[in-house]
Amino acid sequence: MLGAIIRRQRELASLSMRQLSASVGISNPYLSQIERGLRAPSDAVLTSIAASLHTTADQLYSDAGFVEASDQDASESPSRLLAEIQAAQELTGAQRRALLEVYRSFVDANAVRRSRGAGGHQ
Repeated sequence: MLGAIIRRQRELASLSMRQLSASVGISNPYLSQIERGLRAPSDAVLTSIAASLHTTADQLYSDAGFVEASDQDASESPSRLLAEIQAAQELTGAQRRALLEVYRSFVDANAVRRSRGAGGHQ
């Protein structure tokens, strides 16, 4: 689903696959695999794709349905964890954002893995 969202955003921006891959600094075949859902982009690649599409990685995740839409869907523990990270004054803003992105990327990767039935490999 994330790949389809990226493809749709790329097409809405009137960018060819070659233009977007060059802008992001990845190969055309790698972008193609991401768009077809064969590979999951790293956080850094997704952030670069999002920036090239004038959006955010969080927005792409949200559009793809990987980020909880409301607090009703999130259990208390992850919500508390996210709040604690955001409140951690001993970290810089960039460090807090990085931790949040890592957490979300793990959660989203696990959701993708479960939806594809990949199971046991960790």
